[in-house]
Amino acid sequence: MKEAKAWYERVIIPTYGIGEPEKNPMFLEKRVYQGSSGVVYPFPMVEKILDEKIDREWDAIYLENQYLKIMILPELGGRIQMAFDKILQRHFVYYNQVIKPALVGLTGPWISEGIEFNWPQHHRPSTYEPVDHCIETNAEGSITVWCSEVERLFRTRGMAGYTLHPDKASLEIKVRLYNRTDLPQTFLWWANPAVKVNDHYQSVFPPDVHAVFDHGKRDVSEFPIAKGTYYKVNYAPGTDISRYKNIPVPTSYMAINSKYNFVGGYENDSKGGLLHIANHHVSPGKKQWTWGHSDFGRAWDRNLTDEDGPYIELMCGVYTDNQPDFSWLMPGEEKSFSQFFMPYRDIGVVKNATREAMINLEFEPGFAIVKAYATAAYPSSSVILKSGSLVLLEEIFDFHPGTSFEKRVALPFDIDPQDVAIMVKSSSGRILVRWQPEKEEKKAIPEAAKPAKLPDEVESIEQL
Repeated sequence: MKEAKAWYERVIIPTYGIGEPEKNPMFLEKRVYQGSSGVVYPFPMVEKILDEKIDREWDAIYLENQYLKIMILPELGGRIQMAFDKILQRHFVYYNQVIKPALVGLTGPWISEGIEFNWPQHHRPSTYEPVDHCIETNAEGSITVWCSEVERLFRTRGMAGYTLHPDKASLEIKVRLYNRTDLPQTFLWWANPAVKVNDHYQSVFPPDVHAVFDHGKRDVSEFPIAKGTYYKVNYAPGTDISRYKNIPVPTSYMAINSKYNFVGGYENDSKGGLLHIANHHVSPGKKQWTWGHSDFGRAWDRNLTDEDGPYIELMCGVYTDNQPDFSWLMPGEEKSFSQFFMPYRDIGVVKNATREAMINLEFEPGFAIVKAYATAAYPSSSVILKSGSLVLLEEIFDFHPGTSFEKRVALPFDIDPQDVAIMVKSSSGRILVRWQPEKEEKKAIPEAAKPAKLPDEVESIEQL
């Protein structure tokens, strides 16, 4: 076992500067931002981006193990600037090689790269400000980089502990949110990984997601095949909106409630992808955002990068499945949870995933295609395909992050694909991941939210 390591380093990144903060407070009581209050006081507003690019030194913290290399920028809100898969030699989150802000954030400048943590408001108010930080060595050989701040909107404390374990190709984010005040305070927490996209890119939502919502659930669409109008685009008679190339305008969609713990995306050309894993009871939010595959989207690409092209956001919400929904922290209350981000390879649109492994099962006439991948070394594991008590495949395979499993299995003519189940089991007998196809049934598309009635239209307390 090789231990994980962490270190500080000064890095030079081409950077576009920002203007001076406004010296007078901006109360902006009626401002709306991302569907919620846009009040920023006591933060100052920054309303100018400089046109000149310079080579600037930044303080960086690196985390590395045998599989991954991570760079964190504590001077930019503690965001993950780079996440590199050493096995496939690819950045598994969007690596923008220039810091080029645009006036997108709650308080002004915002950049499109890496993984941002939106807290306690969308596009974190302190995303362009430094945070406290330290490196912690753990007993089992893992390393944690803690980034922490007392945010100025509500005076709550947020801490993110970026942890690499020595033998795993996954990054764990340990989050602690604490209300230091004597009053209840609101917050949201959406992890916001950006991923590089092209015409081959596909978002990977769980197989039970059959509909997606707009912000505030104001609109709804079938998923992955949209058949109606969504964001004023007519997708009839049927368009696969899981594919970036098919969405022409700026669009968000958030999954209806899912019983699965993952969301991600996959590059069908490079055969590499990204997955987020978290307990769906705590982290139900699964979202995609794009500027759109059009001239308007390409204009925003130019606003936010010089050479690294389009990206999308695959956002992961905690304690909410929609934006801009907020949760509460009671006086003295702490909430803690973990999120996991990992690269994967070869297996396409994942059907189920855990922290240890992930699987895909596809069908052709007379055949099942079995695919599996693991985030750590699991020698002599078993890949098993069954229909009831009938074993269709049982094969021993040495899993590790540099390999993937794929097998084409002939199916007896009387086998119903919905009765076929797949699992990956370690040599000790522990089930790493398993899945059986969802029963094919017509699921009702939920209604979009309706605005509240005016007071004189409310006929009863029950209706109210």
